[in-house]
Amino acid sequence: MEKETHEIKRLDGTRIKFILKGIVVGILVGLLVSLFRLAIEYISERVVGLYLYFQQHPMWLIPWVFVSIVTAIIIGFLMRSDPNIKGSGIPQVEGQLRGQIKMNWLSVLWKKFLGGVLAISSGLFLGREGPSIQLGAVVAQGYSTFLKSTKSEEKILISSGASAGLAAAFNAPIAGLLFVLEEIHHSFSPLVWLTSFSAAITANFISLYFFGLRPVLYIGEITALPLQYYWTLVLLGILLGVLGLLYQKVLLALPQIYGKIKGLSPSFYGIIPFILVIPVGFFFPHLLGGGNQIVLELGRQSPTLWFLVGLFVLRFIFSMVSYGSNMPGGIFLPILTLGAVIGTFFGVVLVNTIGMDPIFVKNFLIFAMAGYFTAIGKAPLTAIILVTEMVGNFSHLMSLGVVALVSYVVVDSLGGKPIYETLLERLVAPNESNISGQKTIIEFPIMAESSLDDTMVRDFTWPKDMLLTSIRRGESELLTHGDTVMHVGDVLIILTDEGISQQVKEEIERRTELH
Repeated sequence: MEKETHEIKRLDGTRIKFILKGIVVGILVGLLVSLFRLAIEYISERVVGLYLYFQQHPMWLIPWVFVSIVTAIIIGFLMRSDPNIKGSGIPQVEGQLRGQIKMNWLSVLWKKFLGGVLAISSGLFLGREGPSIQLGAVVAQGYSTFLKSTKSEEKILISSGASAGLAAAFNAPIAGLLFVLEEIHHSFSPLVWLTSFSAAITANFISLYFFGLRPVLYIGEITALPLQYYWTLVLLGILLGVLGLLYQKVLLALPQIYGKIKGLSPSFYGIIPFILVIPVGFFFPHLLGGGNQIVLELGRQSPTLWFLVGLFVLRFIFSMVSYGSNMPGGIFLPILTLGAVIGTFFGVVLVNTIGMDPIFVKNFLIFAMAGYFTAIGKAPLTAIILVTEMVGNFSHLMSLGVVALVSYVVVDSLGGKPIYETLLERLVAPNESNISGQKTIIEFPIMAESSLDDTMVRDFTWPKDMLLTSIRRGESELLTHGDTVMHVGDVLIILTDEGISQQVKEEIERRTELH
C-alpha cells in the first residue's frame, strides 16, 4: 500500500518558464532555418538555370566540373575539422541527448550551415530537414550555454530546438513535436513536449512569415478515397514495407561500398556524387535536389509507368550515392519523394487494371509518402502528421493510418529497425558508454506492457550505477520509498552518470519486458 506521506512538488511554475524558453528557442531557430532554406532555394534555382544554359553551351561543363570538385573539397575540409556535421545530423542529435556524443555547438552551427547549403543547393539528392533539425539543436545548446542551464534542462532545450528545426524546415509544427517524442525520446515527458511544442509553433510562425501560408507540398484538393478501394491500401502497405526494408539494407551497406574506393579519404567521398550528378543535371535539371518539385509535378499529372520506374531507379541510386558520401544533408525529403513515385505508380496500375478513376491517383501519392517513411524510420505517427501538414489536407487520416500501420507491421516482421537508431549505433564507438563523471537525469515511462506496473520499488532488481529519485505521476512528483507502488503512466526520474545513461535505460527495458 502506497504511503500517503509522500512529498508532492508542483511543476506549474517550471512549465511556464520552459514554455517561455521554448518560445525564445523557436524564434532563434525559426530565423536561422528560414535563412538556411532561403539560401538553398536561391542557389538551387541558379544551379538549375546554369544546367539549362549548359544544354545550349556544353563546353561550359568543363569549368563546372572544376567548380564542383572544389566545392566538394571545401565541404570535405569542413567535415574533417568537425565530423559531427556529416550526414543528416539526426543520429548526432539523438546521441547528444543520450550523452553518447559531445558537440561544439558553435563549430557545428556554422560548418553545418555552410556545408549543408553547398551540398544541397548544388543538386545532390539530399534534403534540408536533417541539417535543419541539427541546426535547431545546436542553436538551443548555445542558448542553454548562455543560460548556464543544468544538464537536464539543456537536453530539454536541445529537444525543443530539434522540434523547431523540423517545424521551420517543412512548416509542420505538430510533426516537429511528434518527431522529438516518437523518434528521439520514445516517451512522453510534460516538460519536453511543452517546451518543444512552444518552440515548434514559434519557429513555424517565423517560417510562415518568410515563405507564406501555402503548405510545402500542396498538390491541390484531394477527393476522399471511397471505401470500395480500401483493400488496395493493404497491398500498398505491403509493397512499401518490402521496399522500405530494401532502402534500409542498401543505405546501411553504403559504408562498405564506399570503403572499396582506394586512395580517397572518406572526408572527400563527396567528390564522387558531385561529379556523377553533373550528367543528371545536364539531361534532367529539374530532377535535382531533395525532390519537392517532383512531388508537386506528380500531383499535377500522372506520367507513364515506364517513366515512373525510371524515375524511381534514378532517384533511389543517386539518393544513395549522395547520402553515402557523408555530405551534410538529410534523407527525409528524398524518402518522401521516392514514396510519392511509388504511390503514383501504384495508382496508375490500379487505373489500368481495375478501372479506378484517375482522380484518386493523387491519394495514393500521399498515402505512399507516409507509408514509405514509416517503413524506413519506423515512426508512423510522425509520418502521418508530417505528410498531412505538408500537403495541407486533413481528410485522409484513416487511409494514411491504414497504409502506415501495414507498412510498419511488414518491415517489423522482416526484421527492419529504425534507420536513425541504427545509424547512431554505427556512429558511436563501443567504448563510448564509459563513466564520464557527469551526473544526468533520465526519464523512464512505464508502459502498459511493462512488468513494473503494480510493482513495489524494492521488488525490482535495478541496474547498478543509478538512483531512482522520484516518480512523476500526472501533475505531481512523488519521492520514492521501498514500498512505493509503480503504475502504468508513471515516469521514473533516474539519476545516473551521463556516459552510461543509455545503457541504464536499455537495461531497465530489458528487465521489464513481459514474456
